Amino acid sequence: MNSIILQTTSRLILPAAVIFSIYVLLRGHNEPGGGFIGGLIAAAGIAVHAIPRGRTSLVSMLRVWPKTLIGAGILLAVLSGLPSLLLAEPFLTHQWPFPSLPVGTTLVFDLGVYLVVIGSVLTFLSYYLEEH
Repeated sequence: MNSIILQTTSRLILPAAVIFSIYVLLRGHNEPGGGFIGGLIAAAGIAVHAIPRGRTSLVSMLRVWPKTLIGAGILLAVLSGLPSLLLAEPFLTHQWPFPSLPVGTTLVFDLGVYLVVIGSVLTFLSYYLEEH
C-alpha cells in the first residue's frame, strides 16, 4: 500500500499510541489496563506505521524480529514468578519489595505480557506486509 495520507498521519499516530500504551501499561496493576491492552494499543500504532512502509521498515523500526519480543516477554513473565518461589510461596504470588511504591513483580509480569502481545500481533502482521 502506498498511501501518502496514511504515511503522513502514521507519523503522528505512532508516538501517540506508544505513549498511551505505556500509560495504560503502568496503571494496569492498580486500575483497569495492563500489559495486554497496552500491548494491543502499541501494536496497533506500530501496525498503522508499518502498513504503508512494508516489512523491511517494520523490522528496521523495531530493530529486532517480532518473534524475539515474544521470547523476551515470556522470559520476563516467568522471571516475575521466581521471587515468590525463593520466599516459599506459590509461583506468581507477586511481591512488593518497596511497600511505599506501587512497584513490584506485577509490573515485570505486565511488561512481559506487553512484549508478548506486541510480538504476536506484529509477527502475524509481518506475513501480510509487502516488501518495499
